[in-house]
Amino acid sequence: MENYAELMFQGRVAELQKADGGYDRYRATYARRTKSGLGPDEVGFIQSRESFYIASVTPDGWPYVQHRGGPAGFLAAIGPARIACLDYVGNRQFITMGHVAQDPRVSLFLMDYMNRARLKIQGRASLLPLDQAEPEVLAKFQPQGTPAERLLVVDVVALDWNCPKYIPPLVPVQVANDATDAYTAELRAENEALKAELAALKAR
Repeated sequence: MENYAELMFQGRVAELQKADGGYDRYRATYARRTKSGLGPDEVGFIQSRESFYIASVTPDGWPYVQHRGGPAGFLAAIGPARIACLDYVGNRQFITMGHVAQDPRVSLFLMDYMNRARLKIQGRASLLPLDQAEPEVLAKFQPQGTPAERLLVVDVVALDWNCPKYIPPLVPVQVANDATDAYTAELRAENEALKAELAALKAR
């Protein structure tokens, strides 16, 4: 994969970093952080996500961000530097699909609000009809009820783990429900034990 800093910190960005004194530090830091492919940390993070954001660009340069979501595992690593997910029926505007057909460059944000972690991915995307996708790749995905129309494939060009600063620590509903249910079960058990103890005292 490419060096994230060399890919993203160009032109006016580089000039601003130089004026601020951070340009050389970033160049050295990202040279050490550049990877040859997705590692265990990246694969685990990617495949535990229940949503991600994907940005594409219009022919005249306007950015467009779309949200994709599904159960954990709906986004999967299918190669050393390749990720994919099923593409389902949407509102039939075909915005991302049209952009990618003209310019495959995309940017993905994968968020873990509870643990305040964020993975940024730059890549080139393609949308394949299901009959053109490899069967062993399709076998990685569980249908979500709505028929899938295509397979979204992103060849990862560069990635970067972002700092947790300013990420709000949000807890998923299911995590909160599980914690509440466990605590409620403990309270009920304690209440039943106390009622039994009180009944025994009254019986004496």
